[in-house]
Amino acid sequence: MDHIGVVGLSYRHASVEDVARFAIPRADIEARLPELRVALQGAEVVFLATCNRVEVIFATGDASVAGDLRGAVFRALRGRDPELGEAAEALRAWTGEAAVEHVFLLACGLNSAQAGEHEITAQLRSAWDMARAAEVCGPTLNRLMNEALSMASRVHRLSAASRPPSLADLAVERVLAFCGQRRDPVALVGVSPMTRRCAQFLRAAGMPLLIVNRSAEVAAEWAQSLGARCMPLHEFRASPPDVAAIVVAAGGPGAILDEAALRALEKAAASSPLIIDFGLPPNVEPAAAQAAGVTRIGMNELIEATREQRLTQLLRLAPVRAAIDERLARLRSELATRAIGRKLADLRDSFEGIAAAQMDKLLARFATTLARRLAHLPLAGIRAAAEHASADTVDAFFRAARLQRAPHSHDADNGKAEP
Repeated sequence: MDHIGVVGLSYRHASVEDVARFAIPRADIEARLPELRVALQGAEVVFLATCNRVEVIFATGDASVAGDLRGAVFRALRGRDPELGEAAEALRAWTGEAAVEHVFLLACGLNSAQAGEHEITAQLRSAWDMARAAEVCGPTLNRLMNEALSMASRVHRLSAASRPPSLADLAVERVLAFCGQRRDPVALVGVSPMTRRCAQFLRAAGMPLLIVNRSAEVAAEWAQSLGARCMPLHEFRASPPDVAAIVVAAGGPGAILDEAALRALEKAAASSPLIIDFGLPPNVEPAAAQAAGVTRIGMNELIEATREQRLTQLLRLAPVRAAIDERLARLRSELATRAIGRKLADLRDSFEGIAAAQMDKLLARFATTLARRLAHLPLAGIRAAAEHASADTVDAFFRAARLQRAPHSHDADNGKAEP
């Protein structure tokens, strides 16, 4: 686990505006992921951006211990060097087991503003898919993401009987309270987990829906599944219909609905519509909404509304926290065993090499001693007989003993005898 790290910021210590400064527009993420990987010295990378958080999950490329990379992440996401202490103040960092735990808590919704919400799981899976498509995610993060999402799936089953509300649920409550008995359409701008969740509950409440998206094909497909109308974004901005409320959660570098579009909406509506803005950065600038006379509820307001409920939700989700701790302990053991497995094999090979070398030395020494002992008596006898025998006799002895040349030994193996 030591080579895994996370750098990020969220609603827990930063404003929505601060989070937006570090966000990469969704359309640009895949193209910028290789740059982020280079900035992190070749690490595996997953980049997650939601309406209230930005997280850079990484694993070092050489399996070295993960360090505090807040400076590198700040530089990569903000496009400039941080001032002294600026990166440490703006960003949070986790390494090793703390980073793995953070990802598990994130996937299971325990780090969400609305504790236990499920939308974050789909958002994390989408971030993982994008990292794999950009080829910046390797075996370590693939394993981590798979474990985290598997844990989330298990947790969702544990809490299926009492699914906690999400920020989308809070948004729907605001819309229904604002509309009252009015049954003009609610426009859902952008196709995202948040707008999809809102659509389910608004449809169940009997509210007519209007699907708005940049891609008309995507809008039409989703609208058909809901039995709703659809409209391309450019047309909605230029000539909006009468809508009671707008829920907007669309990616993009700037405002989706500017002041001119908001004034057109205000003019077309029987009464001023309510806007719920999940955008990061904001899809509707607060100043533009105020200038157009439109009520806007942004992420800051929605997050503030969850704070009173958060402690209650966390207490209710205590079994989920216990399940995460159990899985974390198992993963720690598995990864530790895997990490030392290669080292154990190398150590065993080293011992076997030492043993083989020592055995070779022992066998060589034993063979030399045995040969000397076997040769002692015949050599002593030959020395004594050499004084009385002729040179021909001695040569005949060695030929018979086949000790003079190696080829004689080969002939003996073939069954041949010396003449």
